[in-house]
Amino acid sequence: MTRIALIGATGLIGSHLVPHLKDHRLLSLARRASLPPHVGWREKVAPMKDWPGLIADEEVDVAIAAIGTTWAKVKDWEKFDRIDRHGVVNFADAAKQAGARQLIVVSSSLADANSRNKYLAIKGQMEADVAGVGFNRLDIVRPGLLRGDRGKERRLKERLGILVSPLTNLIVPSNLKAIDGETVAQAIAALVGAEGGGQTIHHNREIHALAEGDTAS
Repeated sequence: MTRIALIGATGLIGSHLVPHLKDHRLLSLARRASLPPHVGWREKVAPMKDWPGLIADEEVDVAIAAIGTTWAKVKDWEKFDRIDRHGVVNFADAAKQAGARQLIVVSSSLADANSRNKYLAIKGQMEADVAGVGFNRLDIVRPGLLRGDRGKERRLKERLGILVSPLTNLIVPSNLKAIDGETVAQAIAALVGAEGGGQTIHHNREIHALAEGDTAS
């Protein structure tokens, strides 16, 4: 079984992803306990700053970073950067040291380190940072607007975007269309242990193909 280290198990994508990992050995790093009991699954609970140290003595094949906060929750770009960029990169560094050959990381459509949009710039900077860690294979998943239950963490604009997504999906480019968290989770599960090397970016079209098992698309 593939040995997976995961951060973000309690989030929108991570909560959908966990049930798809039953055939693997799973280590979840989290700030609060959430992992259901399952043979071969373990959970280490601690503040985010302590996560890298929690896998220092582990053996990892694949690292998955599905963590991501929202502006509505932190209301501070420094805190956002600390979680969505540095938290992911520190985890990636530690996982690489623990032997991981593959990193799967959730980013965002239009991520660009040079973007004037702070959110997209932070995501782009994170992508550049993890690319420099040196994994044999790096899979960057860039979904459009994520649909799913985030409770009160969503901004009003996000809520409105999801509400009208059936209409906007008819006219916006495919990589910007709204997509279900479950679909993204299925795609990530399909990528676990994928052969080959280098860096691959997966937009909505590729995410749907992976979720449907059509890896040739």
